[in-house]
Amino acid sequence: MKIGEVAKLTGTNTKTIRFYEDAGVLPPPARTPSGHREYGPETADRLQFVRRCQAAGLSLREVRQILTVRDGGEAPCGHVRRMLGERLDQVRAQITELVTLEAHLETLINHAEGGGPADSDADHDTASVCWILETEPAGA
Repeated sequence: MKIGEVAKLTGTNTKTIRFYEDAGVLPPPARTPSGHREYGPETADRLQFVRRCQAAGLSLREVRQILTVRDGGEAPCGHVRRMLGERLDQVRAQITELVTLEAHLETLINHAEGGGPADSDADHDTASVCWILETEPAGA
């Protein structure tokens, strides 16, 4: 298969396929005598696997590690299970950080809507940039 055929079959554009080759998640394809890339049917399966990994939040570095284990003849499922567990822990930590940020932003918005130094020119002049961020919200 030519690169355009693989792209059409997998819904992946040709630049992405070349990028994956450079990133080491796709092996270099065979070349025709004229130098065109020639892909086997396994390329489509591998591209779909890469996309599933990315949908699970894995980086290309992690995908490459999984594929290296598989290409070495071993089943990478234990490795994948650990990676997914680590990724889940990261996502949970991000959610916690985002919930904290959400609460802080709501506090700042309530602080701003409650009126303050910006309501009078004299008070506004005491802020170096913006009173909303430079004064403590009530109850903080």
